[in-house]
Amino acid sequence: MKLFQKLLLAMIVIGSVISIAAFISIQLFNYTFNQADTTGSEYVEERPSVEEFIGEIAETARRLGEENDLYASVMIAQAILESKHGQSGLASAPNYNLFGIKGKYQNDSVVLETSEDDGTGNMTTINAEFRKYPSYEDSLKDYVNLLRNGVSWNKQYYTSVFKSNTQSYKDATNFLTGSYATDSKYQEKLNQLIAEYDLVQYDKPIQSKKTIQVADGDSLMQIAQAHNVKVTSIKQWNQLNSDTIEAGQKLNIYQ
Repeated sequence: MKLFQKLLLAMIVIGSVISIAAFISIQLFNYTFNQADTTGSEYVEERPSVEEFIGEIAETARRLGEENDLYASVMIAQAILESKHGQSGLASAPNYNLFGIKGKYQNDSVVLETSEDDGTGNMTTINAEFRKYPSYEDSLKDYVNLLRNGVSWNKQYYTSVFKSNTQSYKDATNFLTGSYATDSKYQEKLNQLIAEYDLVQYDKPIQSKKTIQVADGDSLMQIAQAHNVKVTSIKQWNQLNSDTIEAGQKLNIYQ
């Protein structure tokens, strides 16, 4: 009888241990699952498209280009390249530095790691002090100020990028390679961006602007063809993150 009681007690103890272990395992699984789910949702969060970024700065660049004898196309392409279309740490809030300009802006700066080309294609990583701006517009204006007024040792340093001193934006991107950036393929990268996103449109004033309403069954391609413009341009003008549009949606068309 005593042996039976001991066996029964042992079984109860073992059962309790198993139940507790199972409960802990379930809680740990739930915690792990919830953590993974949260991380996953952050991972799939949509980031602004290149067109969205262009749409955010393009009209400011157009205006500054017109006022200062500069190519807005080059300005925008540099901003895309230097800032990873606004997604780099330096370009993101609260820094807003689109062009990788070093030093201080109104006595404000941030120190970050950066990769630089030694001129032969070899990249090295260094820590550098970069200007910190209140907004993208301030960054664009400071970039224009740099190109218009040169550097401390040569006020005429960037005159070769002025519209009045060049035949096309390609002359400007050629000069910037080695003078503005150490990347030996800087011109090639800028020219590719200008062509891909039709940035030359921002080198001239807007001739006309109208707003259309998307009809049921319309696509961006159909609308672009109907108005003789490019899909990428429509996405820029309306800061669209994808090709998806809906019936009733209003879109700006510039020509």
